[in-house]
Amino acid sequence: MLAAKFKFHLLGLPPLKPITSVNYPLVRTLLSSLIIASSLSGCASYPDWLPSSGPSRQQVLESTDSPRVEGIQIVDIDDAVARKLLADQKKALFSEAFDNTNHLGYVIGAGDVIEVSIWEAPPAMLFGGAAIDPRMGPSTTRVTTFPEQMVGSNGMINIPFAGQIASAGKTPQQIEAEVVQRLKSKANQPQVLVRIIRNNTANVTVVGEVGASTRMPLTARGERLLDALAAAGGVRQSVNKMTLQVTRGDKVQALPLDTIIRDPKQNIVLQPGDVVTALFQPLSFTVLGATGKNEEINFEAQGISLAQALARAGGLQDSRADARAVFIFRLEDSKALNWKTPPKTTPDGKVPVVYQLNLKDPASFFVAQSFPIDNKDVLYVSNAPGADLQKFLNIVVSVIYPIVNVGTIKF
Repeated sequence: MLAAKFKFHLLGLPPLKPITSVNYPLVRTLLSSLIIASSLSGCASYPDWLPSSGPSRQQVLESTDSPRVEGIQIVDIDDAVARKLLADQKKALFSEAFDNTNHLGYVIGAGDVIEVSIWEAPPAMLFGGAAIDPRMGPSTTRVTTFPEQMVGSNGMINIPFAGQIASAGKTPQQIEAEVVQRLKSKANQPQVLVRIIRNNTANVTVVGEVGASTRMPLTARGERLLDALAAAGGVRQSVNKMTLQVTRGDKVQALPLDTIIRDPKQNIVLQPGDVVTALFQPLSFTVLGATGKNEEINFEAQGISLAQALARAGGLQDSRADARAVFIFRLEDSKALNWKTPPKTTPDGKVPVVYQLNLKDPASFFVAQSFPIDNKDVLYVSNAPGADLQKFLNIVVSVIYPIVNVGTIKF
């Protein structure tokens, strides 16, 4: 049987019955359709009604004239472009942005509560009538402990017979030396001890995605950034998705927490008034087109490269993807690159950019390892022309074959 000889079952078509006549006009129609379809493989694009997941490579490259968005820039990704964007995205390190000196000693500030005790060797001339402090135990010397007092807004404290002492910005040892100097001619071999009762000024505030927001007092030990984070109960999200922001005066800097943990130099010494904010900023990019999967994909705070993004998207589909047409759609900063034509910015000052990578070039795999992915990027891979041709031929065959089959088969 002819049906057995042609093995139509391999094509998924029903077996033909014996042919008794041929409808030549229909055959010519079929052949003409196939010729037209074949000629389309050399065209820039296929009919708009052909099913597709997005624009073809040629359509993307012609998008600079789109009436919907003006001023779209098409940029080929090469080593120079990748290096420039990577350098711009490199965050300033804490060790470079802040003073990392460990200031020895606690510095008293306005609002701190302190206690001053004065010892005088016998025979006590100035404080001889003072009561003996029972906490000091039996002693031949006389100690006078003055009531606790808060450092005033003017930074001063008051000591009898010594007058007002400038205390703000000084260590307890410096205040002790100042009091001794003033009492040297009035008391017999005076010795002074200044004790901090309540630390109200040398604190660091920790807020954000932590176990419990807190104000951590600083000591002479010199607490560091991770000490403050631990005092607040740690972070509530995954370490690789957290960013720590340090505000010191009018300077604000942020670094991924993972970077701070891996590089001890970024675990800086904190200073009074610092504000540490733990930020959970879910970063993501969207994948569309001829890739293994189309979805929004999250990535870590330290960032990922284009090569990593393609891998997380399941790579390119071998049967559909045009390896020459890997695109990244991004709203870029107007100063990010040296544009070939003057850019037109969006209302928020961004430039619409389409970055193109040709993975047919083996060298592009090295470039893809250094090209950084931004938050909210759209990664798109166009269909190959051959894949669109196959779709068109499938439609033509599905329409023509039943007609030819009816015209050539005798029922």
